[in-house]
Amino acid sequence: MSEADETRDGVALTNLDQPLSDRDDATKRDLVDYLDAVREPIIGQLRDRPLSVIRVRPGQPPFMQKNLPRYTPEWVRRVPVWAEASHREISYALCDDRRTLLWFANQRAVEYHPTLATVANLHRPTHLVLDLDPPEGDGFRAAVAAALLVRQALADAGLAGAVKTSGAKGVHVFVPVAGDPTAEELAAATRALAVRAERLDPALATTAYIKEDRGGKVFVDATRAGGATVVAAYSPRLRPGMPVSFPVDWSDLTEVTPADFTIRTVPPLVAGTDSWVALMPAPQSLPADLVAEGRTIPVARVQAMHEGKRRARARRETG
Repeated sequence: MSEADETRDGVALTNLDQPLSDRDDATKRDLVDYLDAVREPIIGQLRDRPLSVIRVRPGQPPFMQKNLPRYTPEWVRRVPVWAEASHREISYALCDDRRTLLWFANQRAVEYHPTLATVANLHRPTHLVLDLDPPEGDGFRAAVAAALLVRQALADAGLAGAVKTSGAKGVHVFVPVAGDPTAEELAAATRALAVRAERLDPALATTAYIKEDRGGKVFVDATRAGGATVVAAYSPRLRPGMPVSFPVDWSDLTEVTPADFTIRTVPPLVAGTDSWVALMPAPQSLPADLVAEGRTIPVARVQAMHEGKRRARARRETG
């Protein structure tokens, strides 16, 4: 075994001193050490949830892995899920322990994207999520302002959520739900909350799914529902400086930047605590009027598909 190799929890870790990718000065060891340092809180977010990861290799573009490769150790827990889009069964990993997390780290899995539902019921998401996506450029402050609109819309509906940086330029608001709402009910409520947030300040926020229609505003993305995944709290992101998606108290949100939370700065901030769990309110029932309102709002992807076809047709007719 070379100096760049070692074993932890029975997992052989290789080429640890090699660059992680061509994008950053981090080594594979930096990734492994970070994930090992935050293993308890991040595994708490991944446990029992089908997992997609984004992997990277030097000289190659990053890629998302959903289906486990054939060489995956037999001790990695997994669950088969039928994928309607590709008409095949996908074998998803369940990252429930340190050994599995270390194996993924050795595979250069940088980003961890679990489903919003657990294996107990893959059709019942446990959280409602709104993703605040600012326009191109340094738009984090705008994303924060839009997140505060979402917080107000939640409060107006009698709900409360927790917030974290996305690790990129955006912000995620999570609302734990009670009463086992269906994916359809959750998606409807999410659409209604997005529209209500947009109404609070239409000069700042938009629910326009088509990018060219956003007019430089923050996109209040209500599409993270159903079988969608969202990057986990404490997950690194494939960005310069290796930022991390990190929980923030609402009272501190206007004071932080994404660069405050990286694989180098986060371990001492965690230090045996799980602030995401601490900041998360108790599960709440979705108000019936919120669901009813959401059902009157078109599904963004479907609406965008029809609008795209209409615009293409118009271009052909005028061209």
